[in-house]
Amino acid sequence: MTTIKQFQVTFDCAEPERVARFWCEVLGYVVPPPPQGFDTWDDYNGTLPPEKRGAWFACGDPSGVGPRLYFQRVPEGRTVKNRVHLDVRVGTGLVGEERLATLKAECERLIALGATCVQVLVADDENESCIAMQDIEGNEFCLD
Repeated sequence: MTTIKQFQVTFDCAEPERVARFWCEVLGYVVPPPPQGFDTWDDYNGTLPPEKRGAWFACGDPSGVGPRLYFQRVPEGRTVKNRVHLDVRVGTGLVGEERLATLKAECERLIALGATCVQVLVADDENESCIAMQDIEGNEFCLD
């Protein structure tokens, strides 16, 4: 029998800490404590060579159930559509106008945090409503 493996989701980005803190707000995730011997992440970063400072950041589900999110600085910007994206499940179990209202309310909350609404997809005969969005660096995700 195969064992289930833990995994993390890695984001390439320009500003790892900024993007990580955005996703903490979206998902209710938390930033782990700094490495042992450091009071803050700034203290830890201050010990690194200049080119390594702020090169990565991570956050995780405080309950330990969801995957860890890891953010790494890369020199290039995003140029094409994501091949993988997160679906943030805020409308689970809801249908019709109630679902759409819940999705739109969450969309407005995330826009205030710096996200962009790309497209509101209203329910049809096959699919329920969802909203396509981008995070603060343009990575696509959906409110589902």
